Amino acid sequence: MESQLRWKHLPSLFVLLAAAGVSLLWSLSLARNSPGGMMGFPGIYYGTRCLMHHCDPYNVQQLTAFSASSGAAMQDMPLPRLQAMTLYVNLPTTSLFVAPFAALPLQTALMLWNCLLIVAFLIATLLMWQLGAARSRGVALLLASIVLANCEVVFSGGNTAGFVVALCVIAVWCFLQSRLEVVGVLCLAAGLAMKPHDAALIWLYFLLAGGSLRKRALQAAGLAATLAVVAAIWVSFAAPHWLPEMRSNLAAISAPGGINEPGPSSIGVNSADMIIDLQTVFSIVRNEPGFYNTATYLTCGAVLLFWTRAVLRARFTPQSAWFALVSVASLSMLITYHRSYDAKLLLIAIPACAVLWSERGKVAWVALALTGTCVMMTADIPLTVVALATEHLPMTAPGVGAKLTAILLGRPAPLLLFATALFYLWVFVRRTRAADAP
Repeated sequence: MESQLRWKHLPSLFVLLAAAGVSLLWSLSLARNSPGGMMGFPGIYYGTRCLMHHCDPYNVQQLTAFSASSGAAMQDMPLPRLQAMTLYVNLPTTSLFVAPFAALPLQTALMLWNCLLIVAFLIATLLMWQLGAARSRGVALLLASIVLANCEVVFSGGNTAGFVVALCVIAVWCFLQSRLEVVGVLCLAAGLAMKPHDAALIWLYFLLAGGSLRKRALQAAGLAATLAVVAAIWVSFAAPHWLPEMRSNLAAISAPGGINEPGPSSIGVNSADMIIDLQTVFSIVRNEPGFYNTATYLTCGAVLLFWTRAVLRARFTPQSAWFALVSVASLSMLITYHRSYDAKLLLIAIPACAVLWSERGKVAWVALALTGTCVMMTADIPLTVVALATEHLPMTAPGVGAKLTAILLGRPAPLLLFATALFYLWVFVRRTRAADAP
């Protein structure tokens, strides 16, 4: 019987490998044909290497001089890449993980880093596909294939988000399957240490869920805090003013003209790796940081408070956990700065959507339509099409109709993420209330 099941899964595995092959081949082409190479790993490589040579990577002048002396072609570099290379905004803990690679030549380090990233991402995807296929092979294969065929930016650039997403997904699998939980703790701790804005709300669910999951969450937080202290001590020797300098770099990179600015005409929202937080929607309504930040925090904060209350009141079940996690993962993309590669965290929607589809009915169709569209419209290739199609769309035109058109056509990703967060929160509350009913 087990042999028959394995044979049944072979065609699906071939499809998934073919989808991953699309991303791999395309990412190689992007890396070779992009002027100066892809952004992502080179920035953290030179920043960490600078730190290892007792240079302050958070100081723009020092990092620029060090990168140029180390062979980086800083002259005539495009503005987005120049900002990514010289405005260092990574946490000190990131340097702990990158240091072994930074001791190697750039091309060797990039190759090894990307190989590990791809393997980790494939493992995470296959784990989610396997769980989803137990309830609906078709839905699990569809969603996993969309994700794997749209990893060009992650695979070519080597951004740490790819690692963090994979580590968070693996941790979720370990905890909810009650298997290899020590591995899950290590993965979640690493995710929290490198990109807390990706992993924090996933961690929060396990903290609120109670029982052994709370214990695992506290263990991961303790390990991440230890890494943070060690990294802060290390960085402080070469960069005693790293914290105010990092804040200054964050402000510069998010200001008008910066690659992380969420404004209507920002260079960060017209590419395959476009910014997808809710600020990009509210900025079209009114392009003032005080407005779009406040509107985002109030909107997402209200949903998060309701989600927290629902999780605290619910009795834990492995199935309901998936719904709560998909909801908060979608919401986490909207609160603060995130790009499309962070949204690969929607891998955890595969088991949740497969469960709902296996039960049939209207909710199943809504789940498939919404989840499939959200996964698709946060993917690299469709977002490239969106960026090209809306390149000349007036994002700052006055009038309600013009603004609504700009939002619907130019910012589909944050709208779909918000709808997904609300939908799975509704499913979670509905299921928990039904379970509590006599």
